[in-house]
Amino acid sequence: MKKLILSPWTAIITLSILLLIRTIDPSLVESVRLRYFDTLISQPRHTETHPTNVYTVDITDKSLEKLGQWPLPRGEFAKIIKELYDRQAGLVVLNITLSNYDRMKQDGILEAVLKEYPVILTSVPHDKNINNPRNPAANVINSQYAGMIVQYKGIIANIPQLEQTAAGVGIVNTLPEIDGVNRRAPLIISVEGKLYPSLSMEILRIAAGDPAFQVKLNENGVEKMRIPKFGPIQTDNLGRIWIDWQQQVNNFSLDKLPKTFDNGIVILGTTAAGISNPLPTSIGAQYPHYVQAKILSTMINGVVIKRPDYSDGIEILVFLVSGVLLLFLTRYTYVGLLSYGILIGGVVIGSWYSFTNFLFLFDSTYFAFGTTLVALHAYGIKFISEYLQKQQIKKQFSTYLSPAMVEKLQKNPELLQLGGERRELSIMFTDVRGFTTISEHYGSDVEGLTKIMNRYMTAMTAKIIENNGTLDKYIGDAQMAFWNAPLDDADHAKHAVKTALEMMGSLDEFNKEIAAEGIPAFGMGLGINSAQVVVGNMGSDQRFDYTCLGDGVNLASRLEGQSKPYGVKIVLGPLTAKQVADEYFVLELDCLAVKGKTEGVNIYTVLDNPKPEYKIAKELHEIMLVYYREQNWDRALEIINQLKEEFNGEMNKYYEMMEERISELRVSTLDTNWDGVFRANSK
Repeated sequence: MKKLILSPWTAIITLSILLLIRTIDPSLVESVRLRYFDTLISQPRHTETHPTNVYTVDITDKSLEKLGQWPLPRGEFAKIIKELYDRQAGLVVLNITLSNYDRMKQDGILEAVLKEYPVILTSVPHDKNINNPRNPAANVINSQYAGMIVQYKGIIANIPQLEQTAAGVGIVNTLPEIDGVNRRAPLIISVEGKLYPSLSMEILRIAAGDPAFQVKLNENGVEKMRIPKFGPIQTDNLGRIWIDWQQQVNNFSLDKLPKTFDNGIVILGTTAAGISNPLPTSIGAQYPHYVQAKILSTMINGVVIKRPDYSDGIEILVFLVSGVLLLFLTRYTYVGLLSYGILIGGVVIGSWYSFTNFLFLFDSTYFAFGTTLVALHAYGIKFISEYLQKQQIKKQFSTYLSPAMVEKLQKNPELLQLGGERRELSIMFTDVRGFTTISEHYGSDVEGLTKIMNRYMTAMTAKIIENNGTLDKYIGDAQMAFWNAPLDDADHAKHAVKTALEMMGSLDEFNKEIAAEGIPAFGMGLGINSAQVVVGNMGSDQRFDYTCLGDGVNLASRLEGQSKPYGVKIVLGPLTAKQVADEYFVLELDCLAVKGKTEGVNIYTVLDNPKPEYKIAKELHEIMLVYYREQNWDRALEIINQLKEEFNGEMNKYYEMMEERISELRVSTLDTNWDGVFRANSK
């Protein structure tokens, strides 16, 4: 169960939840997506944006200072319209709804101008009809589906004499998105089953000279829409288009008009403070007639920003496929991270490319957010798993490895996979000498014996750990340790010997402490052998130990056992002695065939704090061994007598043992080709 929980594949749960959220598409997700679309649409594009012959004219604060009041008398509107046409306006749009009669009684003046010049007025959707809206110039196919588009209960129309006299009337409603920002504009609305055109639709119809616009509906809403002399107009099923804010529109103030409008479309609106409320858009607050100009220019230039109905399905599918692929690749840490970067970068760049080149709106925000969460889950699980693995390593190894070595293993847990490898190690075995005496001292006080043994083991183990050794195990009152695994140690033999000598020093300090407590002194023998063995985690999946196996391990154990009969504290194998001879004072002891072996190996000991005179004594010692192997017993004994008390007396027991052995050998019948190997009868 734990293995399942810590599997990176549990991130599929996160992926599934994110897919469900994207399918439901809550308002927060939609708002973020729309904000991203704002960025795409409002940023400059490489594709050329053609200027249109559309103008906006502002009634500013300065204009009102000149004209005197607001609302303006209708006669003033009439003068403005005439002046615009005098400056070669092609079509004037009054983006001001005149739903009340003029208190200055000048409606007739404006009506007369409307009869003389083509002017488009505006009306506003409402919850009821105010005045009688003009009958829309619409040819509708399948009008029974009019309820599928944007609906209102009524319209605020202009006063009848102006509503009916104007060249056309367009609706100026907007349809803000879920976050209140205007991005898409509906081109038609439905009121009591009739379809009314937006201001931009009505402008295009009048400018094209068409008697009506055409709409085909179906059960989903708008299927097709066109102004015959202008051409088809692509919208979504609600009859909306995306506003292209990159469209270029000419803007002038009423008090500073151009000499000519070049027969263009002129939209008159107000910017004076407190009169007109700007609308929230993708590029910030914009005055209503500015928005209408952008909508109109978008349609004139044929800019069709596309967000097809199947876009959501494509985005969900891409997210699903990418998420599953990423989950598979996170098994390989760096490949997964690289793939994550490629996926995110590819989708984000693809989204920008699809818009800048094809005006296709493809959302990359949810993909980037969702993929990041999936990756964080997968890699978070990997991190937790590795952390727990490192904690397990720390727990398993901290008691018998140095903190530095444990840290290295935590960084590279692969070193501890179940199985072994061949490598050269220096293996140490230790054993307590005089344990029987110590046991007798405690008698039935097993707890006391356990406590003193723990103190002893703690003191000895500390030196192994300090010298980057690996404590393999405790075997009763014995210890096993090795160097050069799990981490490389080129000087493993020297570190093992250094540890042995320091352990002897620690033992002296330990004995001084316990002597004051009346506890018998501890003795210790050590054997160190360097050899090629197999080392690794050995055991079962449920329980394993990091240990080593091989003939070299057995020899190390046997060498420890021979430290007592040879009368020395430390016995070294041949390879260990060879690797430390340049740094430590090493003496050859014998050529020994341990119990169970027929082939002999040269064994050695090492002395701490050698003095200059040790060098001469060592030469005599080596000569003694030559005489010994030549069976020249008298000469060997003669040198042994000279060597007694040399080496600060540390080798006296060894020389006494050699005297006894020579005494036995001189009365034995030895082959003239005797190889000088002593074959041990005990471990």
